[in-house]
Amino acid sequence: MLSLEEKKLIIKICKLYYFEAWTQEKIATKIGVSRPVISKLLQKARDEGVVEIIIHDDTINTSDLEQEIERAFQLDEVVVVPTRDMTDELMYSQVARAAAAYVLKNLKNVKRIGVSWGTTLFHLVKEFPYEDREDIKVIPLVGGMGTNRIEIHSNQIAYELSKKLNGKCESLYAPAIVETEDLKERMLELSNIASVLEEGYQSDLAIVGIGTPFASSTMEKIGYIDQDVINELRAGEAVGDINSRFIDKDGKLAEHPINNKVIGMELERLKSIKNVVGIAAGSHKTESVLATLKGGYLKVLITDEQTASELVNRINESAANEVTV
Repeated sequence: MLSLEEKKLIIKICKLYYFEAWTQEKIATKIGVSRPVISKLLQKARDEGVVEIIIHDDTINTSDLEQEIERAFQLDEVVVVPTRDMTDELMYSQVARAAAAYVLKNLKNVKRIGVSWGTTLFHLVKEFPYEDREDIKVIPLVGGMGTNRIEIHSNQIAYELSKKLNGKCESLYAPAIVETEDLKERMLELSNIASVLEEGYQSDLAIVGIGTPFASSTMEKIGYIDQDVINELRAGEAVGDINSRFIDKDGKLAEHPINNKVIGMELERLKSIKNVVGIAAGSHKTESVLATLKGGYLKVLITDEQTASELVNRINESAANEVTV
């Protein structure tokens, strides 16, 4: 039990140390004791409850979200980026930065990187630091040609990422989606297209964006789909797209002819790649991300806090419904 005089002295020392940011040495000089005495009195303040140390750690919440999503879908890793109260622009930037950091950290033994396309991957490349990896080749996993928004096409993303890595890249000289199934088959017979797709199958690491045709659709903005196709996809119960292929809520290919006109890696082949990293920013993509996870296409998910929170809510709702049934 502290005496009144001892308690007053300890409070004075604590205020100088914690509120005024004085060093223990400076406090010792003022009080007229040695520095070890000050250290012992600060420790006594904590032991007696005069001082409580509280750390406000936002990562505790995100860590819990990561673990729940990992367990639910048997993922190798989930990275949830704290984005509470951020603007959309800052959120995209932070998610892209986290994705770039993850890729950089996991380049050991990687010789081929496959990339899809989209705004999120564009931001990832923008945030990616320069690294000297001449042995790495970047390969587009889906076609990407045109004059509209070329910076988000797979060929451009592959090229820009290869520059950041001081590596090499391939180009897939074909659109992501062609007009007819017959044209697709004829293009797949071309040696330069077939060889790039084959290299994509041998990727050690694949980086893919996850999209939705129903909100801020990049595919609509570029002109690959129009409102009629969007209505048909909705009627066919599609909820999202990955590598330009549309999937339903269970992660299976949606029943729409557009899926048969895509020039790019098939989703079943995507599963065979050792490490597939999916990146999604924005809670409007929750349904798409959930479907992608159910389909088993990813090994790693990188997303924002709000989307992760909504995913966990959906996981819990599903578990509660199973118990009820």
